[in-house]
Amino acid sequence: MPTVKPGTHTAFASLKHTKAGVLDIGYAEDGPADGPVVILLHGFPYDIHSYIDVAPLLAGAGYRVIVPYLRGHGTTRFLSDKAFRNAQQSVVALDVIALMDALKIRKAILAGFDWGSRTADIIAALWPDRCKALVSVSGYLITNREAQKTPLPPKAELAWWYQYYFATDRGVAGLKEYGPDFARLIWENVSPTWAFDDATFERTAASFKNPDWVPIVIHNYRWRLGLAKGDPRYDRLEDRLADRPKIALPTVTLDAELDPFTPAPGDGSSYRDRFLGPYTHRTLKGIGHNVPQEAPEEFAQAVVDVDRF
Repeated sequence: MPTVKPGTHTAFASLKHTKAGVLDIGYAEDGPADGPVVILLHGFPYDIHSYIDVAPLLAGAGYRVIVPYLRGHGTTRFLSDKAFRNAQQSVVALDVIALMDALKIRKAILAGFDWGSRTADIIAALWPDRCKALVSVSGYLITNREAQKTPLPPKAELAWWYQYYFATDRGVAGLKEYGPDFARLIWENVSPTWAFDDATFERTAASFKNPDWVPIVIHNYRWRLGLAKGDPRYDRLEDRLADRPKIALPTVTLDAELDPFTPAPGDGSSYRDRFLGPYTHRTLKGIGHNVPQEAPEEFAQAVVDVDRF
C-alpha cells in the first residue's frame, strides 16, 4: 500500500444512492466500475467516513469500492414511514445483500469493523456465495443473545456503559438530546491515541441527523440484550446465527491493541475455531477501535492480501 497519513482525504470520489429492499441506501463509490468489488461496512457511532482514506487506497489498487451508510445513518432512508425501525443483526446483513442485488454485484470482498464486522461475518456465514473473502476487525462478532446474558468481568462491562444506558428511557432521551456528544465521548474512550480534529468528527456527526438514527441505535442494542423484539419473519435466520455458524471463506482478522472491546489477549485465539478457510490474524499495535480510520494502510493491505489467499 502507498503511505497515507490518516485524515489525508476529506471527501469521497462519488456519493450515490439506490433503492434496495426496504431502503433507499446512500453510499460512496470509488475505483474502476469493472474492478473486483469491495464493500466496506462501518459501525456505531461512526459512518462511511471511517473509510475516507481506505477507499482511495483500494481504488488505486484497481478495486471498485462501495461504502454504504447503514440503516439509520447518513443519507440512507426507509422507503416507508410505517416500516419497523428494526436493527437486529440479520436485517442489517440483508440490507447489504439487497444493495448488492440492486447494483448487480454477485460477489464481493466484505470488510468491516464494529457493526460492520458483524454484518460481514453474517453474510460470509449464511450467504458464502455472495462473499469472496472477509476482513473482520475483532474477529467473529455474530451475536448469540443467550450468551449475552452472561456477565463480563467489570472492566469489560465498563466499556459497554452506553449499551446499558440505552436500555433505559433516560438513555433514549439522552441520545436524542446529546447524540454527537455521546459519539465524541465514545470515540475518545475507545480510541485513546487517535488525535482526530473537529472537522473529522463533524463530517461523521452529520450522519447522526438521520431521523432514524436514534430508533435504529436503540433497537440494535436493546435487541442484543433481549430487551426488544425482532421481526418474526427473520427468526429462522437468527436461530441459525445463534448456533455460531462457522465461516469457510478466506479471512483476515484484525485486533486493535488499544480497543477495549478486543478479547484478551488480542491474538484471535478466542474465535479462531470459527474460521475454517485460509486464514491469518494480525494485531495492530497502538491502534484503537476505529481501525480503518486510524490505520488505513493496514486495513487496506488486509483487503488486498485476503483477495490473494
